[in-house]
Amino acid sequence: MGTAVVMTSCTDVEVLPRTTSTENNILENELAYKQFLAKLYAGYSTSGQSGPAGSGDIGGIDEGFSQYLRQYWQLQELPTEEAVISWSDGTLFTLNLQTWDDQNEFVAGLYYRIFYQVGLANEFLRAASDSKLDERGFTDEQKAEVATYRTEARFIRAFSLWHALDMFGNVPFATEADPVGTIPGQVDRQFLFDFIEQELNEIESELPDAGTNEYGRADKAALWTLQAKLYLNAEVYTGEAHWTECITACKKVIESGAFEIESNYQLNFMADNHTSKEIIFAATFDGLYTRTWGGTTYLVNASIGGSMTPTDYGVTGGWWGLRATSGLVDLFPVGDNRALFWTDGQTKEISEISEFTNGYAVPKYVNITSTGENGSHQTHPDTDFPFFRLADVYLMYAEAVVRGGTGGDVATATGYVNELRERAYGDASGNILSGELTADFILDERGRELYWEGHRRTDLIRFKQFTENGIWPWKGGVAAGEETSTHFNLYPIPSTDLLTNTKLTQNEGY
Repeated sequence: MGTAVVMTSCTDVEVLPRTTSTENNILENELAYKQFLAKLYAGYSTSGQSGPAGSGDIGGIDEGFSQYLRQYWQLQELPTEEAVISWSDGTLFTLNLQTWDDQNEFVAGLYYRIFYQVGLANEFLRAASDSKLDERGFTDEQKAEVATYRTEARFIRAFSLWHALDMFGNVPFATEADPVGTIPGQVDRQFLFDFIEQELNEIESELPDAGTNEYGRADKAALWTLQAKLYLNAEVYTGEAHWTECITACKKVIESGAFEIESNYQLNFMADNHTSKEIIFAATFDGLYTRTWGGTTYLVNASIGGSMTPTDYGVTGGWWGLRATSGLVDLFPVGDNRALFWTDGQTKEISEISEFTNGYAVPKYVNITSTGENGSHQTHPDTDFPFFRLADVYLMYAEAVVRGGTGGDVATATGYVNELRERAYGDASGNILSGELTADFILDERGRELYWEGHRRTDLIRFKQFTENGIWPWKGGVAAGEETSTHFNLYPIPSTDLLTNTKLTQNEGY
């Protein structure tokens, strides 16, 4: 895997090789382009050029802390009721409390990861242009193969730009059309929304059919799910709702027939979850070949401590870090088997965030297969991270219907929700009636079904409960919780980027 074309962490579009290899002497054939594409996908899983650490892709932060998925997960989960972390590294604790500022190195870590990923995709697209392929003497067959990779690179760029849109709002923006060395200007959320929407529309027909690409690579279903996410949150991003478009995208995924709800909920989070028929798009990990101190290595190990036995989860040691607040625990009625909590020796309420035994532990991700075998390595799991799965598509469809989108119906939406609840309860005892399918119910159901999967901050913002209205333990730095300023609905542009790019303006409130 891996390519020698590696960028610095700044958001300008210059590409600086870290080896003596250059674009002209490594991109000799379509296999080299596939290796470059693999680097793009690996950007969600690895943190540098040699795992689990060494020669990191970005500087200014510990490489393990800098890993894309680790920071994305932390910024989506730690400021919500779903998770806290006991560690006091740097400014990490401010994520628990919603008290961060533009000096926060963890916020900066994700920001630079996002734009490193976007920059790599831009460089791939420059190097994979028709004119470049003609210069290198590629045959028509070779050019057709590289064209498919180009489409996937555009999807990857759109996926990371959606993260930028959702988390940072008004951001620096450049494409492959901008000359190398250009300092990018800033665009607003409406511009970025429109760009992502157009990109996805343009490449839809060019991606492989749903369920036909290699596992871990994008297909039409991954694109449709990203469209659904974009439209689900469109009112937050642009002020204009797109519920009908969300329903349309969800229906494409569902009606493709390429995915189905697994009978075993936890299979989606186990060491052999690549066999799940429910996962649409994932960050892939392998204990022998894709090692990192982020990703599911972090999610498995950091969730273990107290009286828990690490080997029960396929690892040799726990990191005593992550737990849930009572706000998440209270979402689950008796009988809901999705509540994967460890309570022995743990208090439900959190008096001290720094104490691992305060708050229920959440061993949702494990390095054990569905047949009870350990993963290939007992520190670095084989467990993949499901960015998108069918259950989320069901719930997006239901919410868009309830909120007034056309093209769907409440009876179908209720049926989808009840399919998830029958899996959760093992029978129909948890089923709801169509009249019970309300927006507030769906928010709670998303918490029950999708907790610790990197959705909660975005969901709470859409329901206007992330800063205003919603209260949970330690929000605002108060044990009982309190409302916070709405400027925390967006993360700040890191002060370091404001200093190096004078075209940027800070998000309001920072």
